[in-house]
Amino acid sequence: MSTQPAHKRGMDIASAQALIRFGLGPRPGEALPTDPHRWLAAQLAGPDPVQFPDSLPTTADGLIMLREQRRLKPPPGGSLVEPLYRADAAAQLAVLLNAQAPFRERLVWFWANHFTVSIRQGGVRPIAGAFVREAIRPHVTGHFGDMLLAVMRHPAMLLYLDNAGSVGPDSPAGQPNDKHARRGLNENLARECLELHTISPAAGYSQADVTAFAAILTGWSIDQDAAQPGFVFRQRAHQPGDKLLMGRSFPEGEAGGVLALDMLASHPATYRHLAQKLAVHFIADQPTPSDVGALTAVLQDTRGDLAATSLALTRLPAAWDPATKFRTPLDYVVAGLRALDLPPAAEPEVPGEKIAGMLRALGQPVWEAPLPNGWPDRAADWAAPEAMLARIDWSYRISGRANGVEPMQIAHASLGPMLRPQTVAQIGGAGDRRDALTLLLSSPEFQRR
Repeated sequence: MSTQPAHKRGMDIASAQALIRFGLGPRPGEALPTDPHRWLAAQLAGPDPVQFPDSLPTTADGLIMLREQRRLKPPPGGSLVEPLYRADAAAQLAVLLNAQAPFRERLVWFWANHFTVSIRQGGVRPIAGAFVREAIRPHVTGHFGDMLLAVMRHPAMLLYLDNAGSVGPDSPAGQPNDKHARRGLNENLARECLELHTISPAAGYSQADVTAFAAILTGWSIDQDAAQPGFVFRQRAHQPGDKLLMGRSFPEGEAGGVLALDMLASHPATYRHLAQKLAVHFIADQPTPSDVGALTAVLQDTRGDLAATSLALTRLPAAWDPATKFRTPLDYVVAGLRALDLPPAAEPEVPGEKIAGMLRALGQPVWEAPLPNGWPDRAADWAAPEAMLARIDWSYRISGRANGVEPMQIAHASLGPMLRPQTVAQIGGAGDRRDALTLLLSSPEFQRR
């Protein structure tokens, strides 16, 4: 991968799109890719360069702390699980500021949103970060079926969508004399997996399919009392007998669930659904059928190879059209901090917690989507007047921390050929550096990628 320092040459359209559309935005002095396509491909080919500290909690650590909190019932302000959530969110946000493989990081956050778990369900709070690190990140350049299985087995998803306590009505645990009988069959995980994670309603599944899939997934639970708590298959809670899902019969037992997930992961409707979501995220709010079809074909031909599909995405001409996507608060805040080269090297503290606070103020708190369909990906959901005013206010506050920078240099370094003459004129006529930087971060072109 060939690069050269930014000051050696201007940023061309292709470099700008690689850094802005597929990456996280450039930092001043950052080397620009001389071959943007090769630069993006290299990020998908190698191992994940991110190494998180061993101090971050595993899923088992989080579940142990959750167990202790429920046992000890600490007073308000004495949460045992809150520090775990904060530490993980801070670590994963901090990665975005100096990411070696920014395209890969974009994919991590895309798939984490596709498979939303939210800390609004209290049990998820201490393990939301571990869910991303353990079930999402290792599979972003692998096969979709492997990611789906890892997600569906993960305690965060089992807790978030209430499958940990789902009991088959004809199972031993479902009998009237069993203490678990009152729990009954829970369809939440099955419904959201069909609707949001895999085939989508376009596949034409029925309520009977939802119920059958929920029965298939009975017994997929968590052993909260183990020395190392985590996923467990509870045979006593599993609905016995074969089940019919989408016209196919699946055997009882854990193996039946694995087979059902494999069928859903490789279903043509799943590939269309995933292609549509990738195109909306990276190309346009209303992508063309031909672009969606091209991505669908790659998924189909490779049986869900996500690296091959992501690479194919970068080869679509429409993906290189400038400034067609509105930045979400996460995209916007990270791009703004990178553009201003914040935090300064002189600040020793990890900036992740500060970023988390910024995202909350702009309406996208970390791993706290209000519904299982995750955060929206279209401009109409983020560009309301009050949201834009919040961005201007954030721009002014963060610009006050950018000392010793030259606004016009920052403008050209962060936007390159995307920078409009009108914005250049406004920056040039600003009263001081802070106002000039505020105008840059508030400009229409900085709002988009």
